[in-house]
This record gives sequence, structure tokens and C-alpha cells, in this order.
Amino acid sequence: MKVYEFKGFANPARVRIALAEKGLFDKVEFIQVNVPAGEHRTPEFLAKNPSGVVPVLELDDGTQISESTAITEYLDQSAGEPTLTGKGAKERAYIHMRQRKIESGLLEAIGHYFHHATDGLGPQNYAHKNKEWGEYQKSVVLKTMKAMDDYLASNEYLAGDKFTVADITGMAGFAFCDFVKVETPAELKNLAAWKGRVFSRPSAAVAA
Repeated sequence: MKVYEFKGFANPARVRIALAEKGLFDKVEFIQVNVPAGEHRTPEFLAKNPSGVVPVLELDDGTQISESTAITEYLDQSAGEPTLTGKGAKERAYIHMRQRKIESGLLEAIGHYFHHATDGLGPQNYAHKNKEWGEYQKSVVLKTMKAMDDYLASNEYLAGDKFTVADITGMAGFAFCDFVKVETPAELKNLAAWKGRVFSRPSAAVAA
């Protein structure tokens, strides 16, 4: 398998963590796509993913899968334990719900803040900016952090009592927050404890 990525970006980090958790990290060839230089907009890369975003998983038969959650779903279903996306309809739906809340409220929101309220990746990548929208998204991030802290008052992880794809998304979101210097409020003690648990996992080391 091959993964087309730009190391250090949030969504490639999600796939890297999933690969490590599934014991597949050493079975993948990582190919770097220089996003800041615009390599993701070349015809060669667009042939792999017309959306022009990383990561892309390329299977040995040539099948190409984009979108981090879809890639994680494939890896999880094809490699056995431990499961990251759940078993059975109820558990899978619950984990998917929790993951999506964190994806939209934390990871996507901090991305909008970065691209709209800061210099981001530069005008060559984001020509249309709305600073007011970006600042609003920062408030969404902080609201989501509080909701996560409340949830973690009675749960060890972000989708219950075991590590899942929801936690992977959270890890990527907080790494992005660190990059753009949006701090976790000090009073969110449950969230701080969760961060200590997940970022001490061996899989966290391969994300950066």
C-alpha cells in the first residue's frame, strides 16, 4: 500500500495514527505531496484525487481511497483487532456520531480559523478569506473543547471506554490547535487528562 500525504498536516496524521494502532505502519510506503508548493494541484495528483487533498491511500491493486475517515474505515475492517470504528450497528453508529462531532467542531473549525483568520497557507492556496468567519470558528473550537471536557467527566475516551477513531480525530485537532497557538483552557481538567492519555500512546509519535 501507498499513502500520498504531506507529513505534519492534520488529516495525514489521522491516517498515520490509525496505521500505527492497527500494526500496519511498516507495511505502507509514504509518498510526500508538497502541498504548500502546489503539488496537490498538478494533473498527476488530481488523477489520484480530483479534490486535490491529502491523504490518499493507494492499494496494491491500484484502487485509490481518499478522505481520512474512509481510509481509517478500510484499514480497520481489513486488519482485525483492535477495532477503531466499532462492532455492530449500535456501536459503529455511536462512534461515528462522536467522531463527526469532534471532526466538525474541533478539527474542521480550527482549519477554518487557520485559513481565514491567519495567513494560513498563503493566497496561492486560499485566495478568498473571511476573517470574521475565521474568528467565529475559533469560538466554535472553544465551545467544542468544553463539550469534550464535559463528556470526559464520565468517559475515559471520546466515544466511551476505549480508544477509537474519535480519539484519533481529537488528537489531530489538538495538534492543529497547538500549531496555530489556540490553547486549551486550563480549567478543562478532564480534557487535559485525556490529552495526557492519548498523546502518550506509541501511535502519537508517528503523527508528526
